[in-house]
Amino acid sequence: MAPASVLTPEEKEHFLTHGWIKIPSAFTKEQSERVTGNVWTRLGFDPQDKTTWTRLRTNMPFHHEFDASDFAPRAWAAICELCGGEDRISPASKVWKDSLIVNLGTVEGEGKPMAPKDLDGWHVDGDFFVHYLDSPEQGLLVTPLFTNIAPSGGGTVICPDAIPKAAKHLYDHPEGVSPRMTPRGQPGFCNEPDLAWFNSLARSCDNFVEATGNVGDVYLMHPLMLHSASDNALRNVRIITNPPVSLKEPFRFDREDGDYSLVEQVTMRALSGMNVKGWKIAMPREAVVPERVRIQEQMKREEEERLAALQAGTSQQISAAA
Repeated sequence: MAPASVLTPEEKEHFLTHGWIKIPSAFTKEQSERVTGNVWTRLGFDPQDKTTWTRLRTNMPFHHEFDASDFAPRAWAAICELCGGEDRISPASKVWKDSLIVNLGTVEGEGKPMAPKDLDGWHVDGDFFVHYLDSPEQGLLVTPLFTNIAPSGGGTVICPDAIPKAAKHLYDHPEGVSPRMTPRGQPGFCNEPDLAWFNSLARSCDNFVEATGNVGDVYLMHPLMLHSASDNALRNVRIITNPPVSLKEPFRFDREDGDYSLVEQVTMRALSGMNVKGWKIAMPREAVVPERVRIQEQMKREEEERLAALQAGTSQQISAAA
């Protein structure tokens, strides 16, 4: 027996039409504070002194893990439903981490929100594998909010109009494309210098959505959802994560029983009129080692030093008081 649906008919239709939904109040403020409580020590910044906020955005390494089905049960159930059932999802996807993404804005950008087409960070997630239309490595894009995010407050900006265009690019290149969408065999396949393909795609679109909301809200998006960090003109601290969802098997567009997941249905709608049922990859699947791994390893060592120093200072204070 199939599990009961946690998504309303309206939520399902919204996802099919727009490629995203928001699950409100999926976890509590208290849960968020347990995850983010040491974020300022990890950053090495003073929350009361914005002159110490020397990085616009920080993609932090993780120190702790937690079970998504316990932490945000409705969000996890919705993830499973969008992907066609928990049995299709890699068990590792249930593990969320405190690999926080902090957006603090800049002095120069304060009070000056940028138009979506002027942003230069557009991309599709998945910097660790060669992309195909059916790639299982990125089954869904998930964004939990660990702070309130007001308009112009650093929320991720998404571009639903780009899904059909990204899907068509992958459909046209069964040989595979790099994480920055360069087809195999073309210059730059292994070492692209920038996000030019994605930024150009964003400029060709007109429908943009800023992922605003409250602590505990979780955005769930199609894996080909083009998105970018924004500039956080308010300079209120903004904290999210992007826990990956991977599948046990590639997406399928030729299911004999017609039991297509909602994610698969979005892709098939995006490619309406094309022979998507006959589409197959033409080259082997490959992993890619992203540069961010080396950067985060060094960042984690620095964070551990600051956390250890804080712990040592606390222990000394306790000893002195005793």
